[in-house]
Amino acid sequence: MAISRATAPHQGEAAARPDDDADADAGTTGREPRPRLTSPLALTLLLILTVLLQSPLRRALAAPVMQSWTTVFVAVVIQALPFLVLGVLLSAAIAVYVPPSFFARALPRSPALAVPVAGVAGAVLPGCECASVPVAGALVRRGVTPAAALAFLLSAPAINPIVLTATAVAFPRDPEMVLARFAASLAVACAMGWLWHRLGRTDWLRPPAHPPHEGRTKGAAFWDAVRHDVTHAGGFLVVGAMAAATLKAVAPESWLRTAADNPLVAILALAVLAVVLSICSEADAFVAASLTQFSLTARLAFLVVGPMIDLKLFAMQAGTFGRGFALRFAPATFVLAVAGAALTGAVLL
Repeated sequence: MAISRATAPHQGEAAARPDDDADADAGTTGREPRPRLTSPLALTLLLILTVLLQSPLRRALAAPVMQSWTTVFVAVVIQALPFLVLGVLLSAAIAVYVPPSFFARALPRSPALAVPVAGVAGAVLPGCECASVPVAGALVRRGVTPAAALAFLLSAPAINPIVLTATAVAFPRDPEMVLARFAASLAVACAMGWLWHRLGRTDWLRPPAHPPHEGRTKGAAFWDAVRHDVTHAGGFLVVGAMAAATLKAVAPESWLRTAADNPLVAILALAVLAVVLSICSEADAFVAASLTQFSLTARLAFLVVGPMIDLKLFAMQAGTFGRGFALRFAPATFVLAVAGAALTGAVLL
């Protein structure tokens, strides 16, 4: 019995050793751990590659088409970046520091009246698409009628002061573009709110279960929202600027002229482009201003459709309210936005 008691601990150690032995063997068998590509290493390799290829890169950048591409790209990004940063800061502050109960108290009890009030509220409360979706979800969770919350969701990123100021700066020779964007976007937001109030069903809408900033201090939630929005909006701004520069410098002029000469094709083309590019509303006016081949009405469609329905918005709406809601809400929004832009452009532009 003494022997068995003496050997028992050694057996327990032996049973517990396989994982330790495996780790030890990995370190003593001469096999080095597999290197991983980190950000500093990737940047270093990129810089080395750039130095080695500087001569062909210099020749490529000296080509007229690349000079034109670079000029448009840099111009769009530099003009849009201040408005994007300011819009992100303000929208994060509203999403974190303004309680959703404020909206619930301010809106009328009647859904038919709450829809236009919520739509107009978007004109005075800056908020990009990334902020408007969680705010709308919080409104629904606090008991605000979904029709009013959806009207706010569509209007806030489309007609807030930052967006309208950016539009005025981007179109200095066409001041009527600001009024047209405001009128068309507000009309579409209210129309979608009333349409949901009339035809929407509660089982199509899945309200979010918890607040987006639950469990964090307001300061931490604010900076998390800023970092998230700057990363996403900045990335989409770069993609949008690249697409605009490519259309300007690379796309055959005959193709653009063919699309631009047909009013219906031009409106639909830029509406689809707005969905695909998913540019933040604080920066999309500068991209639209660079598409000079197209009419003002077609570019208005780009500005009205983009803040209301694009790829990232569809994903956010599906995640917040459910896929069934997004599959019904997004197509209806797209159709009404295109129609509203076309009608407003015909009257004001």
